[in-house]
Amino acid sequence: MSSPQCFENPPSLSSTCGAGRVEELAGFKTYVTGPSDSKRAVILIADVFGYEAPELRKLADKVASAGFLVVVPDFLYGNPYDLSNPNFDRDAWKKIHSTDKGYEDVKPVIAALKSKGVSAIGAAGFCWGGKVLVKLAGTEDIQAAVILHPGRMTEDEIKAVKIPTAILGAEIDHASPPEELKKFGEIMSAKTEFESYVKIFPSVSHGWSVRYDDSNEFAVKSAEEAQQDTLNWFLKHVK
Repeated sequence: MSSPQCFENPPSLSSTCGAGRVEELAGFKTYVTGPSDSKRAVILIADVFGYEAPELRKLADKVASAGFLVVVPDFLYGNPYDLSNPNFDRDAWKKIHSTDKGYEDVKPVIAALKSKGVSAIGAAGFCWGGKVLVKLAGTEDIQAAVILHPGRMTEDEIKAVKIPTAILGAEIDHASPPEELKKFGEIMSAKTEFESYVKIFPSVSHGWSVRYDDSNEFAVKSAEEAQQDTLNWFLKHVK
């Protein structure tokens, strides 16, 4: 399930943005940044606008500067959600790019990272990517997860979480309302075998962490806080 907020404030995509490079990883075009010989890696799973979003790549570079190998695969196969196309078929797009398929697509990326000698992996998922990541957090294929302003998650998915998981939500979010996320936080906190938390950011809307107005000081500050929280979670749990 998604809400209209999932498609607001689309980024101006750029294939050349960021300090990293685009390579092929497990068959996916992937933005790669950070030390290639790092034993610690982070996967960023984009929202519906895909892996060429400048603010997403900026976050990838920030996480990489802390010593992580960061990869942002194109799980949308060169077909991001395109609001500028009047003939764009939203329903057909959603069928092709289901979060179940996204979950299956992450697995070979994890395997490829491990084959390169990576021993600890974290992942952050945004909106569509958050829905993908909550499924992945129900496995032990990665060591930590940060789910940011996710699409609609289910109680069963939260109950299945097995790894340290942080959920960063927006006060103004129809896809994942704060009350629902707080309930999910209570479910996770009842599990003592791993650390978890939910944080609601005031006065921001769905998508705020990677789709924000650079000229809006409050929006930038809120996004930077969420990004720092994300990095701190990986520093703590991806070792």
